[in-house]
Amino acid sequence: MLFFPHNRRGRIALAATAGLAAAAALGSTAQANPAPAQAAAALPSGIAAPYLYLGWGTPPSATSVMSATGIKQFTMAFMLSDGGCNPKWDGSRGLTGGTDQSTINAIRGAGGDVTISFGGWSGNKLEEKCTSASALAGAYQKVITAYKLKSIDIDIEASAVENATVRKRTVDALKIIKTNNSGVKVYLTFGTTPTGPDANGNDLIKKGAAAGLDADGWAVMPFDYDQGAVDMAATTKSAVDGLKNSVASAYGLSSDAAYRKVGFSSMNGITDSAGEKVTLANFKSMVSYATSHHLARVSFWSVNRDRKCGSGTDPDACSGITQNSWDFTKALAAYTG
Repeated sequence: MLFFPHNRRGRIALAATAGLAAAAALGSTAQANPAPAQAAAALPSGIAAPYLYLGWGTPPSATSVMSATGIKQFTMAFMLSDGGCNPKWDGSRGLTGGTDQSTINAIRGAGGDVTISFGGWSGNKLEEKCTSASALAGAYQKVITAYKLKSIDIDIEASAVENATVRKRTVDALKIIKTNNSGVKVYLTFGTTPTGPDANGNDLIKKGAAAGLDADGWAVMPFDYDQGAVDMAATTKSAVDGLKNSVASAYGLSSDAAYRKVGFSSMNGITDSAGEKVTLANFKSMVSYATSHHLARVSFWSVNRDRKCGSGTDPDACSGITQNSWDFTKALAAYTG
């Protein structure tokens, strides 16, 4: 049986090999960053954008995945702190000029676009290292400006989401971003129970409503329940239903309007929890559910894992289930809201 380190979206940041790791995902050399391609403008930015992580291992070629699946958007992970209030890829690779930028350039050159994700489970988080909302907003703004972004994702997990001060700082910083960047979409992604957000998630939503933050999407990660084998399609739907109820209550929205403000990010194949597995059939059912409710965002962790495992293949580079390459990405590419 494959072993997954028990952390949500298990990943290992190997800074020493990051340059080699990302090389496979390149489609062009580093250059001045182009604006997002018009072809990607048909869909709201970030609505159907699986995670792509260049930090280690053997990331796939983004443009090859685009050609094979029809996917037009990716969520690039993760933007972290360099130890202070300054953004770097994985906290170590320069914001611009490296393999991450080259990959983004290639995606845009092929008619796609990206959402950049801040945070994740491990590493130094800007949300914790920046000591004020204005400073945190400044760090976010550096990235938005550098890449001419149309959307960002705040993947708030672990100690960041568990800290009430950090939750408020994050919400207040995003309010500044929304005020100063007309048209930039903001998504917040966090863990969940099978029936909806936990106390931390609900408090995050309430703080957002109290601050007047018009988030474009509140997204839960419906996996890693530590409950053994469960119906992952059913629990995803019940978790998002619970999220919808929380958002509706906090913002005073109708059920239909609240569904359009929520979403989910699944994990393809075997997850970090023993006995838990998201099959392709599960994921297709989730996408159908998303379509029926016009969810704001659907994603999964990760494109790197969207392939079957081979001999000696690290579990974070494959799904651990029987599948063809990019099956989950193809299913997601069909989602248009």
